[in-house]
Amino acid sequence: MFKGHPKGLYVAFFANMGERFGFYTMMGILVYYLTAKYGLSPTKAGSIYSVFYASIYGLALLGGIIADRTKNYKGVIFIGLVTMLAGYLLMSIPGFGLTFTVIALFVIALGNGLFKGNLQAIVGQIYDDKKYQHLRDSAFSVFYMGINIGALFAPHAAAGTINWFIHKQGFERNDILPSLIHKLNAGALTGKEADDLKRISEQVTGHHIADLAAWAEQYMHAYNTGFNMAFGVAGLTMIVSFLVWIFFKNILPDVKKQEESGDRVVEMSKEETRQRLTALFLVFAVVIFFWMSFHQNGLTMSFFARDYTVQEVGPTAYLFFDVWSLVAIIVGFYGLLMAIGKESTGSQRLIGSLLVAGGVLGAYYRYSDFAPVNPFSPELFQPFNPAFIVILTPVIVGLFGWLRNRNAEPKTPMKIGIGMILTSVAFLVLLIGSLHLTPFRELTPESPRVGVQWLISTYFILTIAELFLSPMGISFVSKVSPPKYQGIMQGAWLGATAVGNLFLGVGSFLYERIQIWQVWLVFIVLTLIAAGFIFSIMKKLNKVS
Repeated sequence: MFKGHPKGLYVAFFANMGERFGFYTMMGILVYYLTAKYGLSPTKAGSIYSVFYASIYGLALLGGIIADRTKNYKGVIFIGLVTMLAGYLLMSIPGFGLTFTVIALFVIALGNGLFKGNLQAIVGQIYDDKKYQHLRDSAFSVFYMGINIGALFAPHAAAGTINWFIHKQGFERNDILPSLIHKLNAGALTGKEADDLKRISEQVTGHHIADLAAWAEQYMHAYNTGFNMAFGVAGLTMIVSFLVWIFFKNILPDVKKQEESGDRVVEMSKEETRQRLTALFLVFAVVIFFWMSFHQNGLTMSFFARDYTVQEVGPTAYLFFDVWSLVAIIVGFYGLLMAIGKESTGSQRLIGSLLVAGGVLGAYYRYSDFAPVNPFSPELFQPFNPAFIVILTPVIVGLFGWLRNRNAEPKTPMKIGIGMILTSVAFLVLLIGSLHLTPFRELTPESPRVGVQWLISTYFILTIAELFLSPMGISFVSKVSPPKYQGIMQGAWLGATAVGNLFLGVGSFLYERIQIWQVWLVFIVLTLIAAGFIFSIMKKLNKVS
């Protein structure tokens, strides 16, 4: 998977990994923060979340235009990193209102728009070199894995920071309390809810509460400030990306110098340009539906984790919620690949065997320290997607390589179509697990909850779908884009993602109003329609790719 790639890929890999760590630290907890701190309903929090997510990707079009006009991709990326760091620092300041938070989110979105698409464009520029062109799809899979290594640790960093701070203030974290406290402050508690608040408040404090209103104010301050601390951790990881970029950016290609020296083609015929742009925009139309569905993982699926899924598991299941046992499993898996790989040398097989043993021992050591029942916070479902990315990337890349050697590898558009079908299958699993659940408007603390296997299985299938679609889509854009529009087209790919994200709020709107299984049915239908469309234009897409 890593063999034969130029050094520039790894500069982009680590620069992206640090930025994505910060980003996913924030995105794993954002809707919880909005509902807890400001008392927003899922619909209102979902609206802010979806507009923010859309802005992050939509502003990539602006970043692409600036970079293509100036040919200074590296400089635009640097400005983006600095801007994002400023936004995370603003989010880490406690005590401000919703308007301040929205402004901070916009600053982050602007920085991300300058950074993300242009970094993808530079990766594509590396593989414009003829001796590396055959590795383009593989390169974007490796690059994409860097995104998800950062995302793997991010929710654990967020949860650990939040829980640590709340505990330091003398409380235990409970995610039901904020909504009850907001109702208390509004004078809207029912008798049953008042009893629940009294009971839970004494559980998380460990003693009798005499003045519930005063206690509620103290608890909310501790709870919300814990989230601000987590946003601060996201900012710290941005510094890692900043330093990687400062010290190693010269390894990456400089488009302006290449064009001035005549080493880079900048023009195509109008007809070829038109065909390529048409194909790209057809793909963009399809991925709108994918991202609208996939990014429910930070919205309706996060609400589902909080409201409908059990919040404690036995020691075996907890292996996957504990970050260090999860890392041990991943290390052991990579060791196994090294030990059984056909191209591995004797020393590599030995190292692989040692990694397998170390992974098994590490996981067992963590397992032996777990309690019979282990509580966890709902954002700890977020690492499953990046963990599966890290585990499955070499498997998928290996599969495509095996098929390539037999002249049977599907072309990139076919991979995208398969990804859309797999997305619908993932939501079908969640639909089946939700059939007997209470509608959101009728929820109580005693409402039935489902086991963690439903969400984990959904994340697993969604991850396979993502590996077929997202890195392959980015590769397709870098391959098909006319040279003078590379930044803009990467921005347009992210712009299509933005449009999908703009409709994320549809999920949270439906979440409050219809049965939960019906919410997942909507996304099954949308992704199947998109899959049907891309298969109907497959010949046109294959022609340009």
